[in-house]
Amino acid sequence: MKTAPFALALLAAVGTAVAQAQAPSQSQDEKPAPPAETKSFDASAIDKTADPCTDFYQYACGNWIKNNPIPADQVRWGSFNMLAERNRYLLWKELDAAANNPKTPLQKKYGDYYAACMNTDLIDQKGIEPLKSPLDQIAALKSTKDIATVVSALEKQGDGVPLFRFGVQQDQKDSTKQIAGVMQAGLSLPDRDYYLVDNKRFNTIRDQYRAHVTKMFTLAGDSPDQAAKEADAVIAIETALAKVSTPRVDLRDPEKRYHIYTVADFQKLTPDFDFSVYFKDIDVRHFDTLNVATPDFFKGLNEQIASQPIDAWKSYLRWHTIHSTASELPKSFRDENFEFFGKTLAGQKEQTPRWKQCTAQTDRALGEAVGQDWVKENFPPKAKASMDKLVAALDKALADDIKTLPWMSDETKKAAEAKLELYRNKIGYPEKWRDYSALTVKRDDALGNARRTDVFDRNYNLNKLGKPVDEKEWGMTPPTVNAYYSPSNNDINFPAGILQPPFFDPNIDPAVNFGGIGVVIGHEMTHGFDDQGSKYDGHGNLREWQTADDRQKFNERTDCEVKEYNGFETAPAHDGIAAQNLNGKLTLGENTADNGGLRIAYMALLDTLAQDGKSIDDKIDGYTEAQRFFIGFAQVWCSNQTEQSARQLALTDPHSPGKWRTNGSVQNFDGFAKAWNCKKGQPMYPENACRVW
Repeated sequence: MKTAPFALALLAAVGTAVAQAQAPSQSQDEKPAPPAETKSFDASAIDKTADPCTDFYQYACGNWIKNNPIPADQVRWGSFNMLAERNRYLLWKELDAAANNPKTPLQKKYGDYYAACMNTDLIDQKGIEPLKSPLDQIAALKSTKDIATVVSALEKQGDGVPLFRFGVQQDQKDSTKQIAGVMQAGLSLPDRDYYLVDNKRFNTIRDQYRAHVTKMFTLAGDSPDQAAKEADAVIAIETALAKVSTPRVDLRDPEKRYHIYTVADFQKLTPDFDFSVYFKDIDVRHFDTLNVATPDFFKGLNEQIASQPIDAWKSYLRWHTIHSTASELPKSFRDENFEFFGKTLAGQKEQTPRWKQCTAQTDRALGEAVGQDWVKENFPPKAKASMDKLVAALDKALADDIKTLPWMSDETKKAAEAKLELYRNKIGYPEKWRDYSALTVKRDDALGNARRTDVFDRNYNLNKLGKPVDEKEWGMTPPTVNAYYSPSNNDINFPAGILQPPFFDPNIDPAVNFGGIGVVIGHEMTHGFDDQGSKYDGHGNLREWQTADDRQKFNERTDCEVKEYNGFETAPAHDGIAAQNLNGKLTLGENTADNGGLRIAYMALLDTLAQDGKSIDDKIDGYTEAQRFFIGFAQVWCSNQTEQSARQLALTDPHSPGKWRTNGSVQNFDGFAKAWNCKKGQPMYPENACRVW
């Protein structure tokens, strides 16, 4: 299942599910061992040689960082990943059992999907033959005028080339409606900067990318000279598309990606790509208007279609067909794909074991089928009841926080309170599970299963056009270790997968739970009032509800956070490669949610302790409840990360890394300074702190 494109998640994807023949046997390294349990409060992780008022992250996580190196098949290793691995293992047990001895038709379906993915012997035997049909269609192209016909045909059969993204979305200014929408795509590298920035790092990566594309073409049967020529054509087109792509910071602004066009006016942007043919051929029902999120991209796309020769476009389409199916192609393709996208770009030392890949792929394809059984085994009803209680406590704390904000007028406070009252909470799993009966899964056809899933998901999305919004639909599968806020639905969503240690432990003191899942809840609630969410009203419509004066004050406060986080380094300079700092504008929404979530979770803890006749200064194992709250919060973010991954995420991820999610939040909250007796002017208690909520 695909997450709504502009939902605001707690973190970037962690990589979790995250007639019966025997499932294909696994090699020794494909036999999973039960992962270690995660802890909500880990005293052994604390570095007592560090000063909590100087570097709280080092204090709370220093020993954990020292004792937990990154596993060879990971690029980041932290509490999130450890829980994700545990959920993945539990999901694997379910899939492996279903592959060998299914008890229900649904189990047979997802068991067969997993088994087909695991059968690498059969995948290798088939070679590139499963791609013959789409590659033949591309080879038959005679003119750029036919590109729309071929792109739509490929998409309709599950071989879609991501030249652009088209689908059905909620109307940002009328959230009850579902409309057509289109936006930029078409690149293989993580961000436009990889194509456009002229420095040592990116120049090297572009050379390595060129070599990778060349190698993949040779594996597909091209001569070395022809492969190199095709690689040049691919990179030329992708570079041109990168130049006209809207930067990520601008894409964060909902007003900058809302442009309603008539179909006729949109076609004027791309006279050389016949969208009337494309819309007709993909079988989407008639519509008169659509949202064009990135108009300049489509103007630039048209220029490339008009100017690039058809052979260049054939190379581009061939490349994306091969690249997008690499995980279901023979070992030589899988290995080469990993060498570049895993090792070179992210610093991953070893390929992710096949069982992990197939578990994740099955979860993506049949997440609500697998999730039904996963929830029965791993999510007791009492966990949902506990979450309901925590959410209510955080809801009250945020309402109290809004009432006391010194910078906000009474008029805007009333509007904010009205929005908060309309929040909806979805916890654990959907009330109604998705129906997969129309999806055909074959035990001997891994690539075909992936194609049919793409078609199934595409049809599912396109069929929403013009229909009422399903407010009960989820954008994440139950085992996922994450959470998200949807501005258009004004709801917060907590999959069952995150409701476990280190985030939530029913057997630990409230301070640690409020520092873990409490901050997560507060984070998602605050998203409704960050620089994006604050532009939507309580009904999910893009509409200003702050007074002009309050909006100016809001912007001044968010500017403080931007400048603050711009100064945080995420990768050091070395060997002629410049240091990498965070982009405060890219991470603004998440930083605002981190800061606000910490504050309101602490307020909720104070209320809860008072109701129970306890004090924030009470001690457990030598730490006050206040200190345990902050340690519990920080230890959620204990992690190690490869430099390559850190640099990549600094450009692409709207979330700050764990160190700065921790230190950036606590240094802006005077409750932290009081808990640890910090003195004004120390790093974790600066003279000028930032506060929005």
